Amino acid sequence: MRAAVIPVTPLQQNCSLVWCENTMKAALVDPGGEVDRLKAAVDEAGVTLEKILVTHGHLDHAGAVADLAEEFGLPIEGPHPEDKFWIDQLPTQGREYGFGELRAFTPDRWLDQGDTCTVGEQTFEVLHCPGHTPGHVVFFHAGERVAFVGDVIFQGAIGRSDFPRGDFDTLIRSIRENLFPLGDDVTFVPGHGPLSTFGHERESNPYVADRLFARNTG
Repeated sequence: MRAAVIPVTPLQQNCSLVWCENTMKAALVDPGGEVDRLKAAVDEAGVTLEKILVTHGHLDHAGAVADLAEEFGLPIEGPHPEDKFWIDQLPTQGREYGFGELRAFTPDRWLDQGDTCTVGEQTFEVLHCPGHTPGHVVFFHAGERVAFVGDVIFQGAIGRSDFPRGDFDTLIRSIRENLFPLGDDVTFVPGHGPLSTFGHERESNPYVADRLFARNTG
C-alpha cells in the first residue's frame, strides 16, 4: 500500500490518497474540499479511484464527498450511522463557515467496529472511535502498521469534544482502549498536522499519556 497526504480547505485538513500497488486502485480518505487539487493528485499518482472513505461528518472532512462520488461514480463507505446528523448539516454549515455550497450525502455503506474496507487488494480494519463525533471511525492497515484517525488524536493533542454529541471521557476511552492497543509502532495520519505514532503519544501526549492514568500504588 502507498499513501499521499493532501492538505485541503482553509483548515488544512489531511485528506489521504491511498492505493494498492498491485492493482493501482485507490481511495480518498476524507476529501473535505478542493476537488481540483484532489483530482490532480490522483492523476499524478496514476491511480484509479474506486471508493471514498469517510472518518466522520464534519465539513472539512466530508465537504467534497458528494461531488467526487457523483463525478466518478464512486461508492462512499463510512462513517458510522451516528454521524448522519452531521452529514445532513453540510449544506447549512458550508454556508455558515464560508465553505460554499456543500452537499449532504448518504453513504453506500455505513461502518461499525469490526468491519473491514478494501482498496484494491489492501484491507483496512474499521474501529468505531466516538468522542469527537458520535459516529467517528478510524481505518487501520495492520500490514503497513498505519492508521487514518481523522480528528480523534493528533501529535500532542486530541480532538475537540465540545461539539454537539461529543464527549471528552468517551474520546479518551476511544484512544486508550481502541487505538493504543493496536501497538506503539503504529504510525497515524491525523486530520490536521504532522504524523505521529501511538507509542510517542503514550509517552508524551498531555491528554492521554500513560503517566496520567497510572494508579498510585505507594
